[in-house]
Amino acid sequence: MFRPRPDRKPEPEIPEHIEAGQLDKSARRELLTLSKENADGVARHLVAATEALAEGELDAALAHAENASRRAGRVAVVREVLGFVYYRRGEWAEALREFRTARRLSGSPHLLPQIADVERGLGRPGRAIELAQEPAADSLAAADRVELAIVVSGARRDLGQGDAAVQTLREIVQVSPPQRSWSPRLYYAYADALLGTGALEAAREWFARAVDADREGVTDAADRLADLDGVDITDLSDGADDQDDTQSDQRDDQRDDQQVMPDPQSDRQSEGEQPS
Repeated sequence: MFRPRPDRKPEPEIPEHIEAGQLDKSARRELLTLSKENADGVARHLVAATEALAEGELDAALAHAENASRRAGRVAVVREVLGFVYYRRGEWAEALREFRTARRLSGSPHLLPQIADVERGLGRPGRAIELAQEPAADSLAAADRVELAIVVSGARRDLGQGDAAVQTLREIVQVSPPQRSWSPRLYYAYADALLGTGALEAAREWFARAVDADREGVTDAADRLADLDGVDITDLSDGADDQDDTQSDQRDDQRDDQQVMPDPQSDRQSEGEQPS
């Protein structure tokens, strides 16, 4: 029986500033099996998808990632990017399909943390814990091992195993100084696990450490800390705005020949390879 093929989705417009060369070199190498023209097009869509994700434009990210997948569906990095888009959208079944495919195509276990977290999203925390016990987990890079431990801690909490959730992270936080890229999320997860067991003072300490470590604002640790302290962040912000307005008026009155110079920005601290 003849079935008409569904209409192909139109190709999303790529912002003019995006070039194929902006794609990570390792990802570009995976596209060498494609023609030059197709590889460049796929690369630009992958860059556009990643940029849209960073800006929270999830529909645009999906459009670009899907287009790249239609053009290069047998390339692992393409399926991985599409998986991350579904992951951010909370479309767990689709994310699991793409992550599994990417893992099969690449032979790499680096997506184990995301696959395990998707299993949590699908209501299967036990399966998430099983994945973390696979031999492949031992070969993960340091950051991926930490991410997987965070997922396992969350899975333990899903199962009502609060003490086990804390224990999963206890040793790791002790060997992860704040300059590590993973430390803000790790400290936050540990604080959350402690809070789940009723250890309020310890939870407060680690939320405070997360605030100090989180220079990029990847967590809402400041809000959680304020909640524990009974502080209304909005009220504080409004008061700070009023004070800033008053100080600004005073500066305007006194400025005359003064020149205001911007404060220099501090350099980011470099990421180490292993927890130490």
